[in-house]
Amino acid sequence: MRLDGEDRQQVRVEAAGPAGWSVRVRRVGYVPVPHHNLPVEQDPADCDGIGRIPGFVPDPLFDEDSLLLAAGETHAFWITVRPGPNAEPGEHEIAVGVVPERGARIERGAAIRLHDLALQPRRGFPITHWFYVDSLIDWYRTDLFDERFWRILPAYVRDVAEHGQDVLYVPAFTPPLDGVKRPSQLLRVQAEGPGRWRLEWSDVKRYVDLARQCGITHFEWCHPFTQWGARNAIRVYDGQGKAEQLLWPPETEAASPVYRAFLSQYLPQLRRFCSEEGILERSLFHVSDEPHGDEHLRNYRAARGMLRELAPWMRVIDALSQIEFAADGLTDLPIPSIQAATGFIDAGIPCGCYYCCGPRGKYINRPIDTPLAKIAMHGFLFYRWPFRMFLHWGCNYWYESQTRHLIDPFTVQDGLAWHRGWAYGDTFVVYPGPNGPIDSMRWEIFGESLQDYRLLQHSGSSAVIRCWATCAVSRTSRKPKPGASRRGRGCCKRGDSETWRARPVGANLVFALAGLQPTCIRGRANTTVRPYDQSPVFQTLQGQGAGSRCLTP
Repeated sequence: MRLDGEDRQQVRVEAAGPAGWSVRVRRVGYVPVPHHNLPVEQDPADCDGIGRIPGFVPDPLFDEDSLLLAAGETHAFWITVRPGPNAEPGEHEIAVGVVPERGARIERGAAIRLHDLALQPRRGFPITHWFYVDSLIDWYRTDLFDERFWRILPAYVRDVAEHGQDVLYVPAFTPPLDGVKRPSQLLRVQAEGPGRWRLEWSDVKRYVDLARQCGITHFEWCHPFTQWGARNAIRVYDGQGKAEQLLWPPETEAASPVYRAFLSQYLPQLRRFCSEEGILERSLFHVSDEPHGDEHLRNYRAARGMLRELAPWMRVIDALSQIEFAADGLTDLPIPSIQAATGFIDAGIPCGCYYCCGPRGKYINRPIDTPLAKIAMHGFLFYRWPFRMFLHWGCNYWYESQTRHLIDPFTVQDGLAWHRGWAYGDTFVVYPGPNGPIDSMRWEIFGESLQDYRLLQHSGSSAVIRCWATCAVSRTSRKPKPGASRRGRGCCKRGDSETWRARPVGANLVFALAGLQPTCIRGRANTTVRPYDQSPVFQTLQGQGAGSRCLTP
C-alpha cells in the first residue's frame, strides 16, 4: 500500500476467511543493511535490491495489523491462511479490507483453491538449523534454565517444527561452536572423585520431551570435540555452568586421560538415555565441526578412533567439505558444502549438504539479499538432489561473531563480521519477540518450500516438478487416507494412531492492495502464474554444466 497526496495516515488491515479458518495478518518490517553480501552479484535472479543497498530491507514479520503510513512510502502486510480441520476442497475466498483513518474502506479479495489432498510427513531427508539456547538465556535474561526459560522455549521449538525442521540440536553440553559461548549445559555434572563424575539427565529429558510435544522427531547431539580440528576436549562445567567452573582446563587435549575417562562414562549413559526415550535410531551424533587440512585430518582420525572404541554403536555426521575425511570412512554421513557436494556423489559417497555465508551466484542460499523466488526453490531442489539431509548453522545466532556479545538483530544481521565474509542474514532466520520468535520472510518461504518437497514425495512422480506455478496437479487429486484430514499445504503432527494429520501452516498472500487479483498456486496466492522453466531463476540456472548441475530442477 502507498499513500500520496497527504502527509500521513493511520491504516489498519483486516482479513477474514471461511468459518473455522485461521487468518493471520502481519506487518512486513524493515531492517537496515549497509552492504550487499560478497561477492556482489549483478544478476537480479541471484541478488535482490541491486542499486538500493545501503538501505532498509523487508524481512521481519511483526504481529501487527496497522501502521502509520507516510507520504511517498510503500508498505506491505503478509497474510497467512490456515484452513480449518473440516475445510472442504474447492474454491474459497479470503476477504481483505484496508481501513484508513480518513476516507473510505478499501475491499479486496483473494481466491484460494484447496485441493483434496492430505500431505504425508517428509521422509528420509532430515533438516536442521542449529538452535542456540544461549541466545534465549542472554536475550531474555533468564537465570540459565529457570522457569522463565522453559516458558519461552516452546514457542521457538514449535516455530522451527512448523517451518519443516524435524531435527533439534540438544545442548547436553555448551556447543563448541563459533567461539567461547555462554555456558548452556543441560546435563548436570558433578565430580565425585578422580576420574569419576555423576551425570544428572532431568533437564535433558525435559528438553527432549518438550521438543517432541512441539513436533520435533530427530535429535542432534552436541559435538564432543572442539570445532575446526578436534584438537581439544570441549568445555564441560561443574553443575550446569552457572559459576563457569570448568572440570578441566580449556587446552586439555582431545585424547587426554581425563577426557577419555569422562567420555567412557558419558557415552554409555547417552546411549541408555536415547534407548529409554526411544530416540536412539532418530539421533544424530558428531565428532567435530568443519575440520579441514592435514592436521585436522590426523586429529579427527584419532578422535573418531576413540569414539569407535568407546561407542561402537555411534554413527556420526559432520559438516566437512574435504573428501578425504569421507573417503577414509571417518564419518558415516559427511555433510559438505553444496559447492563441493557433487564431488562426493561422483565418488560414490552418500552425503548431506549445507551452506554457510556462501556459495553465492548460481547456488541456492538464504542471505538477506537473496530473491524470495530463489529461496522458494529449496524444496524442489532438495527433492531433485541425491543428498540425504540439509544442515545450516544459524537459526538464532544473535551474537557478534565468535563472541558472547549480544547484538541487536533488528539492526545487525552479519554478526558484525561482513568484512570477514559473514553474510547479512546468514546468522539467523528468526528475530527475538517479546514472548517468542518473530519470523522472517525468508524463513516463511523456506518453510513453504519444504511443503513442496512433501508434495513431490507424496506424488512419487518427478513430473510434478513441472507444476511449480500451476494450480492443478493431476496426480494429487485423491482422497485422504482414513483418519487424515483434508487440508491445505502444511506441517505434520503425530496423531494418536499411526495416521499422520496435516497441520497447515497456510498460504502466504503478499500483494499490493492496488486492484491486483491474486491467483492461487496450490494454496499460495500471487499475482503471476507461469511454469517454473519460464522463470528467470530457472533460465539462469539451466545449462550451467557439471559444476552446477545439482542446482537444476
